[in-house]
Amino acid sequence: MPTNRLAGETSPYLLQHAHNPVDWHPWGAEALERARAEDRPIFLSIGYAACHWCHVMERESFEDPETAAYLNANFVSIKVDREERPDLDAIYMQAVQALTGSGGWPMSVFLTPDGRPFYGGTYFPNSRRHGLPSFRDVLEGVERGWRERRGDVERAGAGLAARLAPTVRLGDGAAPADTGVLDAAVAALEAGFDAQNGGWGTPMKFPQPMALEFLLRRAAAGDLRALPLASRTLDAMAAGGIHDQLGGGFSRYATEPTWLVPHFEKMLSDNAQLARVYLHAWQLTRDARYLAVARSTLDFVAREMALPDGVFAASLDADTEGEEGGTYVWTAGQVRDALAAAGLGADAQLFADAFDVTPGGNWEGRTILRRVATDAGLSAATGRAEADVADRLGAARAVLLGVRARRPQPARDDKALAGWNGLMLAAFAEAAAILERMPDTALAVAGRSYRDIAERAGERLLVVLVDGNGRLRRSWKDGQARHAGTLEDHACLADGLLALHDATANERWFSAARALADTILAHFPDPAGGFFDTADDAERLVARPRSLEDNALPSGNAMTALVLQRLAALTGEGRYADAAEGAFGLVGTAPARYPTAFAQWLVALDWRAGPVDEIALVGAPDDPRLGRLLDVARAGYRPRQVIAVAPEPASSAVALLQARFAIRGLPTAFVCRSFACRQPVTEPEALAALLAG
Repeated sequence: MPTNRLAGETSPYLLQHAHNPVDWHPWGAEALERARAEDRPIFLSIGYAACHWCHVMERESFEDPETAAYLNANFVSIKVDREERPDLDAIYMQAVQALTGSGGWPMSVFLTPDGRPFYGGTYFPNSRRHGLPSFRDVLEGVERGWRERRGDVERAGAGLAARLAPTVRLGDGAAPADTGVLDAAVAALEAGFDAQNGGWGTPMKFPQPMALEFLLRRAAAGDLRALPLASRTLDAMAAGGIHDQLGGGFSRYATEPTWLVPHFEKMLSDNAQLARVYLHAWQLTRDARYLAVARSTLDFVAREMALPDGVFAASLDADTEGEEGGTYVWTAGQVRDALAAAGLGADAQLFADAFDVTPGGNWEGRTILRRVATDAGLSAATGRAEADVADRLGAARAVLLGVRARRPQPARDDKALAGWNGLMLAAFAEAAAILERMPDTALAVAGRSYRDIAERAGERLLVVLVDGNGRLRRSWKDGQARHAGTLEDHACLADGLLALHDATANERWFSAARALADTILAHFPDPAGGFFDTADDAERLVARPRSLEDNALPSGNAMTALVLQRLAALTGEGRYADAAEGAFGLVGTAPARYPTAFAQWLVALDWRAGPVDEIALVGAPDDPRLGRLLDVARAGYRPRQVIAVAPEPASSAVALLQARFAIRGLPTAFVCRSFACRQPVTEPEALAALLAG
């Protein structure tokens, strides 16, 4: 089978196109030089492996010999995996949005040979439909414009390129007043809330984990408006088809407002953030359903997205053998036959009543499983004990999951991305810290397993993604670390390493997180405040991107602001706090007006509003008395605190532990808040009183 230049890449998305008749190039000097030498426009196509419409456009156009021949004769064609190159994606997405008013993937952009965009869009069909021109129409129009109106094209490209310069600054350079912004943001979330279905937005629904995290923090701070918004959304998502009712984990988004019909791709970054949110919701409310969702999400990742070397894959595809959701949907007959074959035929109706399985289905004649009846409701309807209902449904789910595992499975994108892995590392580490000392044996065992997973991932990430010069790479696959780490990568991985330090007290993780933060301060800052998305020594592009809004991942600037504040609390170094203040000045009060677009900024501002507890514990790791102090420090949902532990504080790398000591040889806790330290204590009850005061 013939191949093109993508055959030497490691990205699964690029390799999917390696046998297209299009003469694809990866982004790089060779492609750009060819465009200049041959004086051809560039066709830049950006997508990712789990993108359904990317696959559609490939089948319709990129595999079509005539379309490929036209591209090859008139353009230099470049294919980019947006997950490998978020810098390119950010620049050219901004261009497409400026040109069309919207964006998405696949992204189709036409550039001058020096990289300036002059025309673009997203998906173009192979024939005129949906009000869209055909892709061939677009190609012919661009080629004709390049040939006949070259000056107009180049002027358009120059003008658009000038608009891409990173001058975005929503604030006046001063950090906003915290409390007013936070209160106004909750009010805006309340005003835009879908009270019937939970969540925000219509007709599509995205989970918005950062907004939910912010609401949980405000609920913990005493805002009575916040928890009902978060709980209604968490409940609706957990019951919906967006949540995999058999295997755990969440799809990317729902295509309609009730959370029933997902876009079936599963992204590591979404599941990392949602596992953490449900874990925090359980800490705050002690509602066992939230812990069950958090655990099933983590278990899904451990089972289906952990790679053999311990790091995590990027995504599972939306399609199975060209059919969207083919792995996941059921007919009533399939459910009935599978349960009967396992000797559980008597429970088929119970399962159907619980998960909306009907002869006609709930989506295109088939069923997307969703929870429509609770254990308590089914208990009342059937006369069975609630525990018996739960056991029967659990057994049925296990059988159906086993049957599903024997179906064709969606493709997995096996590249490991630094920032996404950092988010997942944080989720496993937090779950370990919370669960491994629980009196419930099953929870404690799960916690220890999560700790092992987190430590193995942390070890491997630092080995394969940090080069000999201490610089972070973005992507790891097939033994190759590729592409310079972005701001998002440094910040999200640092956040995960700090969570791992908090869970294990191993200072290696603290030192690694601090090194990443120091790299941010050395190579990413804007002298006017805040940070660029790329380092000062990264590849020079048509613009140096800086993104302020959250998307599927937290804004790199917002996550950096949070990480720097955590480091300031652990080290007492003002340079971290000062740099965070400069980042806040980028957005001003925009988070109050557009909270779903700036939710990670709101999380960081919530930390800034305080109070922040700085907890230093002195004692041997295996001393049960130290364990009891740790249990108090980790009790409930305490989102604004740092914990450092050491048996010998004098040799610690964490400044918060310096000059600490053990009173009478007993494990001892020191608590500081708002630059004031309290009397050290040795008893759990006394520590609880300090933290409650």
